[in-house]
Amino acid sequence: MNGAAALLGTAAVRERCGRILEAALAAQGRWFDVQPGCLEVAADRVAAVTRRRYPDLRVPYHSRWRHFEAGGIDRVGALERAAGDLAEDPAARARAHIDLAVVSVLLDAGAGGAWRFDDTATGTVVGRSEGLGIASLRAFEAGLFSSDAARPLRVDALGLARLDARALAAAFQVRADNPLVGVDGRVALLRRLGEALSARPATFGADARPGGLFDRLAGDDAGRTVAAHDVLLSLLHAFGSIWPQGVTIDGTPVGDAGRHPHAGGDGATEGWVPFHKLSQWLTYSLLEPFESAGVRVTGLEALTGLAEYRNGGLLVDSGVLVPRDPQAWAAPVPPSAEQVVEWRALTVALIDALAPMVRERLGTDAVRMPLAAVLEGGTWAAGRELAGERRGGEPPFRIASDGTVF
Repeated sequence: MNGAAALLGTAAVRERCGRILEAALAAQGRWFDVQPGCLEVAADRVAAVTRRRYPDLRVPYHSRWRHFEAGGIDRVGALERAAGDLAEDPAARARAHIDLAVVSVLLDAGAGGAWRFDDTATGTVVGRSEGLGIASLRAFEAGLFSSDAARPLRVDALGLARLDARALAAAFQVRADNPLVGVDGRVALLRRLGEALSARPATFGADARPGGLFDRLAGDDAGRTVAAHDVLLSLLHAFGSIWPQGVTIDGTPVGDAGRHPHAGGDGATEGWVPFHKLSQWLTYSLLEPFESAGVRVTGLEALTGLAEYRNGGLLVDSGVLVPRDPQAWAAPVPPSAEQVVEWRALTVALIDALAPMVRERLGTDAVRMPLAAVLEGGTWAAGRELAGERRGGEPPFRIASDGTVF
């Protein structure tokens, strides 16, 4: 594969992030120094957090489904039992789960520290990613994303086209005293999702639902399998044009990517490093819908760590990444800024180095604890804990997010 299309996959993510790490290890990092010895500190912390959260080491995937379960409450199960038909039809359940996961992940950019969601059905008040997940679940349950009032538990292009900021703000309980970052950006992203669904009937079906991906990839054969990277590629090709800050190279939308002088490459892709953070987070979140319908998902290790502020914050707070110029982070920095690109690239490469160290401490291996489980156990949770101890939960650097990247 040549040209911009070569950036649509995780091989390019690992290759180019690896080049940026090589430069940093050679004392040529532009924004960070890397202290490899501190990976031991990070591994100790991640292993301890994993044992505390999952004493039996049966760690689920890092995915949106964990957020729906916040507080140990099976909200999705309760929804399915109320719906009836979803509990009885595995394929219909998988389509609905994919519908829900897609819109929920796309709504999962940072909420800001002040926002909370009052889940009156369970009597819990939750913020940040869990709150966004539960809010999106309740909006899905109410039919906010469906064009058919008789079938609320679905997402379709027409329903997304009708969505506006006022409706989303109301569903997410946004008020002057409960502000949510980037409401307009989130609505615009979901509308572009609807356009992408309509544009690809072969992938998403005549109903233009995200859940059409189940039929496209799984088919009807018993004993079927799906490669995790094929799920990601389907998403990258289908949704590459929806990202407001997405990159287009030679007419090919490559989505979440940034420029860095150490990224390598040649031709039109020289200096570009892809991350595909939301697309990979979405892929991780689609594994369980496929598996719950009897589809075996293979090749999990093809996916990478996620280039976001919890994993990246773990590395900063553990001393692995040391900013060369702290003043460069004094004001909020846009995601496209070179220092953010370097931080994200180093995060991806170093999570790959950290994962086997964590498994060794836990006495397990990549088969029993794939990277998706290391993230869940895991790096993301440890990053959040450290942020809570040091800054009341805020990330180490302030990113000027529009609600669609972080």
